[in-house]
Amino acid sequence: MSNQLQNTSSFNSGTWNFQDVRNSSPVRTSDMRPVVVSPWDIALCVTGTLIACENAIVIAILFYTPTLRAPMFVLIGSLALADLLAGLGLILNFIFTYMLNTEFVTLISVGLLIAAFSASVLNILAITVDRYLSLYNALTYHTERTVTFTYVMVILIWLVSIALGLLPLMGWNCLRDESTCSICRPVTKNNAVALAVTFLLIFALMMQLYLQICKIAFRHAQQIAVQHHFMAISTTKGVSTLSVILCTFALCWMPFAMYSIVADSTYPIIYTYATVLPATCSSVINPIIYAFRNPDIQKSLWLACCGCVPSNFSLRPRTSSDV
Repeated sequence: MSNQLQNTSSFNSGTWNFQDVRNSSPVRTSDMRPVVVSPWDIALCVTGTLIACENAIVIAILFYTPTLRAPMFVLIGSLALADLLAGLGLILNFIFTYMLNTEFVTLISVGLLIAAFSASVLNILAITVDRYLSLYNALTYHTERTVTFTYVMVILIWLVSIALGLLPLMGWNCLRDESTCSICRPVTKNNAVALAVTFLLIFALMMQLYLQICKIAFRHAQQIAVQHHFMAISTTKGVSTLSVILCTFALCWMPFAMYSIVADSTYPIIYTYATVLPATCSSVINPIIYAFRNPDIQKSLWLACCGCVPSNFSLRPRTSSDV
């Protein structure tokens, strides 16, 4: 964050942080000049720390548990890595803004955040595709072909994300022309709109895939149910879970995506903070939704923490009707 007190909503000469002198606390740099620390930046840094800790646990569990090597866990690990980098990016962004406020560091920090959050969203899409394929091709899902397809998806996701993260360093920034800045300085308005529209397309694709998953799950439940009442309850619960997942994803990212399209650097800064913070919270929620709810990961977590598994712990095999 820069030391200038601005009345606009543009990012400071730092990175993805914003300047709001109100309700801020003064600190002093090494040359004893007072610097205003925004509570919003502190909130983002704390969020980043929580994100990093959560996803580091997920990665450690997956790495040290040889049995968790199925395609589903590869995607969960890729998502955890993306969110871990996002958390570290938020922490580094705070440090760089107040201690190493240079143009090059700004571009590095922004590039890391763009790459990490892009990879996070794309990995969520890949997990949705994987869930759809596990139902649509239930008989052939557990084959070497699926494993190969999963690794290809992960590689493509990271190549695209890294390419997006390199754009600011390659000149796609507004450092030379402040009038072209988006709400996320130094990202240009055009680039921010392109990323936001891409997100909306991804969200629309996820909605379509989840709709197909629900249809297939209900059809499978009707075909293979022996205990009709149990399967009906199980499938209904699964559909409700998918609805919660989709709504959570939308609530976290939709405000920021829509605001990136309609706003620019002249809009009030408070609105930018209010949309960025929920978007970062998506990476806090992801480990809970995609990792810690998984029975296999829960079992590994119990073994790592306590050396045993509770007697009432149930590890029910996943079936094609589970969603």
